[in-house]
Amino acid sequence: MKFTDGYWQIRDGYHVQNPADVRDIVQKGDSFTVYAATKRIERKGDTLNGTLLKATYSSPMPDVIRVQLNHHKGKVNPGPEFALNTLNTDVQITQDEHGAELKSGNLRVSVNKSKGWDIGFHYNDKRLTGSGWRGPAYIESATEGVFFREQLELGVGEYVYGLGERFTPFVKNGQVVDIWNEDGGTSSEQAYKNIPFYLSNKGYGVFVNHPEKVSYEIASENVSKVQFSVEGETLEYFIIGGANPKEVLDNYTKLTGKPALPPAWTFGLWLTTSFTTDYDEATVNHFVDGMAERDLPLSVFHFDCFWMKEYQWCDFEWDKDMFPDPEGMLKRLKDKGLKICAWINPYIAEKSILFDEGMEKGYLVKTADGSVWQWDKWQAGMGLVDFTNPEATAWYKDKLKGLIDQGVDCFKTDFGERIPTDVVYYDGSDPVKMHNYYTFLYNKAVFDVLEENLGKNEAALFARSATVGGQQFPVHWGGDCSSNYSSMAESLRGGLSLGLSGFGFWSHDISGFEATAEPDVYKRWVQFGLLSSHSRLHGNESYRVPWLFDEEAVDVVRDFTKLKLSLMPYLFNSAVESSVQGLPMMRAMVLEYPDDPTCATLDLQYMFGDSILVAPIFNKEGDVRYYLPEGTWTNYLTGAKVEGGRWISENHDFKTLPMMIKPNSLIAVGAVDSKPDYDFADNVSLHLFELADGETAQAVVVNQAAEQELQVAVSRSGSKLAVHAEGTGKPWSIVLRGIDSVSSVDGGTQQAGSHGVIVAAASGTSELTIEL
Repeated sequence: MKFTDGYWQIRDGYHVQNPADVRDIVQKGDSFTVYAATKRIERKGDTLNGTLLKATYSSPMPDVIRVQLNHHKGKVNPGPEFALNTLNTDVQITQDEHGAELKSGNLRVSVNKSKGWDIGFHYNDKRLTGSGWRGPAYIESATEGVFFREQLELGVGEYVYGLGERFTPFVKNGQVVDIWNEDGGTSSEQAYKNIPFYLSNKGYGVFVNHPEKVSYEIASENVSKVQFSVEGETLEYFIIGGANPKEVLDNYTKLTGKPALPPAWTFGLWLTTSFTTDYDEATVNHFVDGMAERDLPLSVFHFDCFWMKEYQWCDFEWDKDMFPDPEGMLKRLKDKGLKICAWINPYIAEKSILFDEGMEKGYLVKTADGSVWQWDKWQAGMGLVDFTNPEATAWYKDKLKGLIDQGVDCFKTDFGERIPTDVVYYDGSDPVKMHNYYTFLYNKAVFDVLEENLGKNEAALFARSATVGGQQFPVHWGGDCSSNYSSMAESLRGGLSLGLSGFGFWSHDISGFEATAEPDVYKRWVQFGLLSSHSRLHGNESYRVPWLFDEEAVDVVRDFTKLKLSLMPYLFNSAVESSVQGLPMMRAMVLEYPDDPTCATLDLQYMFGDSILVAPIFNKEGDVRYYLPEGTWTNYLTGAKVEGGRWISENHDFKTLPMMIKPNSLIAVGAVDSKPDYDFADNVSLHLFELADGETAQAVVVNQAAEQELQVAVSRSGSKLAVHAEGTGKPWSIVLRGIDSVSSVDGGTQQAGSHGVIVAAASGTSELTIEL
């Protein structure tokens, strides 16, 4: 939201007051408050009939500083508020005649009293950003209410990322961003998942702690500032520090919540009925059996909207005309080794048998006159479940429990963005704040009922909408994309942005949701989709099984599904890392290579975990141009070695793409490629890539409960490889990628393999010595 007319003038209709004269700094416990007049005070009379703005600085945990700006603090706040975590923090405050400083961990904020308004944020000795002259502002409008604004410095060469799943350019500089959840597809500035947190390539993050609309001007209204504003008398934000961008995300997710670890079975291939297609049990079996007949490993089958009867969404009852025996059908599908996902949303149509019950018991959101809020968009006469009412939440969860008892394993929690603001909530929550926050309550209720009934680390969603804290309820997917290369690229941008906003797990509709992709788009998107955190074949008006595209599509789906399943030891350990550290599995290059300036703007490639670089191909011809950081990289699929520190141009058919392993990597590869949930440590192969003299490569293998079963480190000294392993109860081996022979092996046996020498460790051994 813009308040200025160019650099000097204020837009008509606004009255802007900035802190101009620090009058006092008052310490209270582990915080201090700065009192600033909005004009220079020359004599006592100047203190009359004027405004005093306040800024309070504190710290909820090490390396995080809270900033609370306010004008009048007496206004009632009905909520909701984001749930934030705190840790015991050793806060150091110093104050003298020149100003004050608060230090938390390695992060500190300093207030300079002599310059009117001069606030600096430093990590160790490095200045991150600051708030200076005309930065904060209390703004009044005769027609729009009052606003609080902050402007933080944006340095030369500094880039801003994140702010949720945004499909606009990956680097947010120059953009206007409103944090307001909307159902806008993937090809507009609107977003399903709006997160008021941004990450800077200078190594810090900024989280604005407001569930309502936050309006950002990122090097737009003022080209050297990031501006954010909210309506009201207060503005609260956090500066989040860290030694690198990974630590910043770790600290941000310590504050707002870590992603849960999805169960291993969710990482396999999902197939859906699609949206508006016709289907019954025979159709479902035709697709499931067709996948099996073609040796296409399938892990999850998803029933989209029309498993319920039209006009009755949601009543949580199977359409008996199409599915006369739902319990039996689900058992028969589960006997084939499948997990089951069912589509839901938080809306109750008037024709649903649940509408009257919800209306009578007060479980639906109301209007000011006590009526049930209703409209006809999406479902005729639909109401909205009021998740601020504990009884309504329990009622909704109980309906889902019935489906879990039938055999449903997870839910696709669609929608949650079309939330009205002219309504009244059971607990009195501010409906404007609830517009974005609603999705948190919705997805939490569904995630909780799954966890309560299936157990911890067995709950999984397929969610479209999100707000701050929603990362705790994975998985999230990218929404309604088109079936073309442009939409494939915008989906990737959205996923990378979401990953830099604290979300660990993300998926997308392989080949696009709207319309039907051409066969080449389908096959290229399959490559990308099976090298994503989660992988789902889904569409709108047509089925997405590969044989409906062409026979080569069948081969591509088979190859890349089996590839992903074989990588589950590596991928699941990466997933555990995501749940512990708040890192995305699909990582923008800047996250892994923050000191490589070329990586700062890359959005057509990503790191899959910390060791695999993926560059999807966005054209029929198979041409791709991608960047490799320094070192000798190896294409996992072809074995080709490529020197980095430069841009690479290649051409690939539909069986390969740049899937590059960074040097000094040890990749754990499983012995199974038919399902995702197997014993990852049993007969695991540890593939060693380009280990340099003096370097060490490590790999950890965990089980499905996230418990470590095997840890292997390989160190090189000249021509000698020293292998140390911990937890050697099951057979394991080392694969020396690209090395055809070795001189000797002590502690194991060697044999030739298709990718290089295979060194099998002797039973129970923890030490291997290999002479190259």
